[in-house]
Order: sequence, then C-alpha cells, then structure tokens
Amino acid sequence: MTGNEASRRTREICQTAPIVPVLVVKDAAKARPLAEALVAGGLPVLEVTLRTPAALDVIREMARVKGGIVGAGTLVTAEDVRAAKEAGATFGVSPGATDELLAACEAEGLPLLPGAATATEAMRLLARGYDMMKFFPAEASGGAPALKAIGAPLPQISFCPTGGVSLSNAPSYLGLSNVVCAGGSWVAPGDAVEAGDWARIETLAKEASTL
Repeated sequence: MTGNEASRRTREICQTAPIVPVLVVKDAAKARPLAEALVAGGLPVLEVTLRTPAALDVIREMARVKGGIVGAGTLVTAEDVRAAKEAGATFGVSPGATDELLAACEAEGLPLLPGAATATEAMRLLARGYDMMKFFPAEASGGAPALKAIGAPLPQISFCPTGGVSLSNAPSYLGLSNVVCAGGSWVAPGDAVEAGDWARIETLAKEASTL
C-alpha cells in the first residue's frame, strides 16, 4: 500500500461521520455494547486507543459489531501496527509520524491517519503521498484558527482535528474547508462506560452525528 492509497482509504473512512469517537476502554467486556451504542447513534467509525492492556481485545470485540469501522489509535511502533492489524483494526491513527511507522503501515496494508501539528510536518507527509492527516493536539496547537492558517498555503491537505475537541468547539473545526471530521472522547464519557449507560452514550452519539 502506498501513501496515496492509504490516504484515499483513510479519507473515505473520515467522510463517514462528522465525529470519530476516541475511546480509552479498560474492560473488554464493555467493548461490544459500547460500539453498538455508538453505531446506533450514527457514529460508526471508532478509534480504540492502545493506551490500556485491554485495547487489543477491545478492538477484537468491536470488530464484530455490524456497521462498525474499527481503528487502532496511538500507533507508535511497527509492532503496534502488526498487533492492531492482527486484532482486526481496519485503519490506524497516530499522534505523529515516523518513517518506521509509515513503512510498517504501508507494508501491512493498514490505512493510517498520521498526526501533524505544523506546516513542516504536514508537508513531509504530503511528500510521501499523504493528504489526509490528524491535527494533534488540536486545541494546544492553536485550535481552529491555527488549522485555518495552515490550510491557506496547503489547501490540498485535509485534517481530522483531535485533542481538546468538544461538543462546544467542534463546529468551529467542522466549519473549516480543510476539515473532514473531528475526533472526540466526549461521546463516550468514562463514567457512562463504567456504569454501562449505553442509552446515554447513544444519545450523545446522535447529538454529535448531526454536527
């Protein structure tokens, strides 16, 4: 898989819904009902971050949910990529991008949404064929005004801002011409996941899906 092919597939995934839930799940037993609630609410693209020991099992469980498109977030090493692909992830997300990580995703055929926070990082990825990127950490990097400014000289690049994105500020990102979708964790609050309050999560997903 080339960078161009990876970016084309990642762009198709990002165009599915305006918000991509960014999920930190500690208990694999909660994975399927959580994914079902988000999909039912209109958010089928799910990013499971590799930040918990259960993450790969969570991906395995969510990959079985009808209508879900499950990806692995926080990919950092080539081993992360192989493990995520084996667990059933259909795309990957990374906070940044290294040549090793890009090469591993291309070799494994795993479409990657690579992270960039500056014009130089974005241009390096563009030179390798990637034109769909994650803007991270979005709010800490200047928020929507910064992303709009980066887009002026680089209109051929599209972004999914993540990091500090909320229900209140998501519209300011989604209103930009260089933003396809945004990633956010507010649609699956930790307390709701712990309590198994899937109805609340489905309601939050429905609200986010209309942004």
